[in-house]
Amino acid sequence: MNPTIEYINRSRALLTTIEQQADAIQQAAQWFSQTILAGRMVHLFGSGHSRIMVEEMWPRYGSFPGFNPIVELSLSFHNLVVGANGQRQAMFLENVPGLADRILRNFDLSEQDSALVISSSGCNVVPIEMAELFQQRGIRVVALITKEHAEASTSKRQDGKKLSDFADLILDTGAPVGDAMLTIPGLDTPVAPGSTVGGAVLVNCIKAEVARLLTEAGHPPTVLSAGNVVGTERAVSLFESAYDEHAHRLAKLYERVGVPSYVSESTESVSQQQP
Repeated sequence: MNPTIEYINRSRALLTTIEQQADAIQQAAQWFSQTILAGRMVHLFGSGHSRIMVEEMWPRYGSFPGFNPIVELSLSFHNLVVGANGQRQAMFLENVPGLADRILRNFDLSEQDSALVISSSGCNVVPIEMAELFQQRGIRVVALITKEHAEASTSKRQDGKKLSDFADLILDTGAPVGDAMLTIPGLDTPVAPGSTVGGAVLVNCIKAEVARLLTEAGHPPTVLSAGNVVGTERAVSLFESAYDEHAHRLAKLYERVGVPSYVSESTESVSQQQP
């Protein structure tokens, strides 16, 4: 079969797998919409190529504020491949214990928050520890993995636990073991991964369901939209409003983080005085 046609056919199979998870998608959207309606943020994290799904959720056309994309360049900056900031270093760092704690040290987390942690294998240390730390803070975790690949993979954690062990809900991209979906005659290694296709579909399904729930709750989201759809003036207004809302939500994650200072103490004093 022509590789293009075969890849398209296999991608259709991924859609079937995702369709069978409609109830789980609805549940994730319920949790995320509750977080956003509370004025908090849904934390998004993925190392390596899982960063793609983080940025697919926010910010881009057709998306809206309420999500906190946690992207560590040291874990996801791939384009140099070798040399300084190369892929070898990134692959090493995503299995360094304790790094997740250093990342989350920057945020004042709340039980009203929720999280989406993405890892196709579900076996690298940093995303596993991110999910574990979120759960320890009382935050619901949705894990986006490739189930067949994760089950066939070995955790890099010493205790053998995987991302799925620290998830309140698991979503499956539907890709095969090893991710690559095509076998080429004469080539002994498969090519063309599928987890990004499945992952992108999943996050956009969640995004659409969250938008519906927010709208039904009387708080329709401010969606980034193209000028050729809503007109140039409104497109600019939507972008400015959405970015400002993101800043306001993000401010809550920094306001009283970590060690108190005279700034955080004065802010708390002012808030207590307000009716």
